[in-house]
Amino acid sequence: MEAPMTSKRLVVISFDCLSALDFPFLQELPNFREYLKGSAYCKNVETIYPSVTYPCHATIVTGKFPKNHGVINNTLIQPGKESPDWYWHRRNIKGTTLYDEAKKAGKKTAALLWPVTAKADIDYNMPEIFANRPWHNQIAVSLLNGSPAFQLDMNRRFGHIRKGLNQPELDDFVLESTVQTIKDKKPELLLVHFTDLDTQRHYHGFDSNEAKDAIKRHDIRLGRIISALKESQLYDDTILVLLGDHSALDESKVIKPNVFLKGTQMIKIDKNNHIEAWEVYCKSCDGSAYIYVKDHRTDVITSLKSKLDLLVQDENNGIDKVYTGAEASKLGADPACHFMLEARKGYYFSESHHGNFIEEIKKEDVMARKYTLACHGYSPKKEGYATVFMAKGKGIRPDTAIPSMHLVDEGPTLAHILGLDLGKTDGRIIEELFSGPINPERMGGKIQ
Repeated sequence: MEAPMTSKRLVVISFDCLSALDFPFLQELPNFREYLKGSAYCKNVETIYPSVTYPCHATIVTGKFPKNHGVINNTLIQPGKESPDWYWHRRNIKGTTLYDEAKKAGKKTAALLWPVTAKADIDYNMPEIFANRPWHNQIAVSLLNGSPAFQLDMNRRFGHIRKGLNQPELDDFVLESTVQTIKDKKPELLLVHFTDLDTQRHYHGFDSNEAKDAIKRHDIRLGRIISALKESQLYDDTILVLLGDHSALDESKVIKPNVFLKGTQMIKIDKNNHIEAWEVYCKSCDGSAYIYVKDHRTDVITSLKSKLDLLVQDENNGIDKVYTGAEASKLGADPACHFMLEARKGYYFSESHHGNFIEEIKKEDVMARKYTLACHGYSPKKEGYATVFMAKGKGIRPDTAIPSMHLVDEGPTLAHILGLDLGKTDGRIIEELFSGPINPERMGGKIQ
């Protein structure tokens, strides 16, 4: 049997919210066009459920569905909190990851704004984590949860570029830090997360000029990274992977299930309109939403099911489907939820308990960052909702179009590139990607 493929270096660039629908545009841009010559690619990658950023990125480095790696949403269940904490920390991921296995194998690792890496064992780590308390300082929070000396150096060199978390300045800062990391540190595994496109789509719409401009900026960023690899004489020994995590859909209305639950007395509020008690709570995943019953009471679950069934019968309520907890788990989502809601196209969920059950999205609310114009989190079965995966380098089969793959396949495939093994995953090594044969014992397969 053949030994696993080993590449000296793997660079993975995640362009958050890069959609399969963007692929024709990528082919027109100079750096993407040049990269795609001789690459292997798939423009039909099915994402996970719920299709939000943190679960997606945990899947990319584990090869598992959210129910199995443990990052089941972007944010934690903190009823009534205006800005819930995120799944920032490595401890939230169950089992091993690509960067854990690389470190065990003695490889030098680096990650820049890769989700769910706070306090991870990564040599050069600038985690994606933000100050979520009035008394927190952004730089201090980042330093405490990553590699202090590395981050101080990057902030000293390039901190003037940043404007808080605003885009495109944040990605410009990440780009400069990435280029410097390649030149100075020469990591053997480098994970980079850019969010410019995702931000522009949220607040300007999927096909907006702002979104197109973000893709153009990503093309320039790609060119800079390739140049840095070449200038450092690393390019020939590098496999460069470009990928998206999910697509997005435009919306014009927001659904607030907690407003409905408040009206049924399943959520109780105090005189200041703050949640003081709850039997049932809706946790938004934007295009979908979890429903949790606090004490697992059968009478509450039965009553809630009948209420949800009535809601879904009226198309104006914007709810496409109601899944049971067991059905949600089968789709890869949180097995602890009691129900899961899927929004119709044009709608998304908010967990706010203020205002009306259904609200039109107004321009002034978008400008105030109260609502968005496009989001994700929807079922991967929604039409036109696929993302992309591209790879290029020694050992990658050139000019190869892979018909379809799943996001869970990326973890074992990336591990295989470095000669690593993630153990039992929900995905498989994409053998079509490689110019040589694959050890059949390493092929894997989806588990339920």
